[in-house]
Amino acid sequence: MSTIFSHPAVPVAIGFALGQKTIPRSLLFIGAFCAILPDFDSISFAFGIPYESQFGHRGFTHSVFFAACIAAFFAWRNHEFKVDGASVKRHIVFAFLFISTVSHPLLDALTDGGEGVAIWWPFSKARFFFDDTPLPVCPIGQNFFSAAGYAALRGEL
Repeated sequence: MSTIFSHPAVPVAIGFALGQKTIPRSLLFIGAFCAILPDFDSISFAFGIPYESQFGHRGFTHSVFFAACIAAFFAWRNHEFKVDGASVKRHIVFAFLFISTVSHPLLDALTDGGEGVAIWWPFSKARFFFDDTPLPVCPIGQNFFSAAGYAALRGEL
């Protein structure tokens, strides 16, 4: 996977490019959170859920469907995101958070390890990688602070 440091780069770059009049700080913060949210599925390892399961790592939380659900949830609650006292339009909230969340599995599909991402779940349980995988896969957990973790960070730079 890409690391927790690189996943938020997509929403941060979009937020800075569009400016605070379009993407206020509160929305930018949620976008960064949404960009790492799919990796919360790594808790599945603690419950003995196999990696290749649709509920395992890089399963349903790495899908377009999941990204759309997360974006829709926050767009529905858009009163939390304001610019000059006015709520950010729902379609802006949805689009920004959808792109933020779906960027995660797309970056993971560029890595050279793992089982791929279930990008089309629930319509397909197949796992996906891009043809070119230039990013070294990052180890999970304590192994993050290892030579392999350093190589992953170096590869992202």
